[in-house]
Amino acid sequence: MKRVLILCTGNSCRSIIGEALVNKKLGPKGVVAFSAGSRPSGRVNPNAKKVLESMGAWRDSYYSKSIDEITKEGPFDLVVTVCDNAKESCPIFWGGAKTVHLGFEDPDGKEFEAFKNTAESIEKELIPLIEKELS
Repeated sequence: MKRVLILCTGNSCRSIIGEALVNKKLGPKGVVAFSAGSRPSGRVNPNAKKVLESMGAWRDSYYSKSIDEITKEGPFDLVVTVCDNAKESCPIFWGGAKTVHLGFEDPDGKEFEAFKNTAESIEKELIPLIEKELS
């Protein structure tokens, strides 16, 4: 089982969407994803949850968490930052985890359509990147 950590700042939109879509799409291929935030908001954005429900990817176990909290789930094979702020503040993960960056626009504070667009971009770009990096 390969373990992937997806990081952003608030862990309320992009990283949660990434975690859920990776688990849905790559879970059957032996990849498990986790997410965290450098400054977690403590909540999942309702529109992020709504878009994941519409894609059949939501789990009630998803919640906003800190990097410190999620490190107990490691070690990780790959760490992906999905916002520039998280990229700059990403800690070094011991154990040889490769870190890559793939930024996505933050839909927080925008209409539901922005969340759909972000989720589609994450599905289209993040899934192939993870497959490539873990092969």
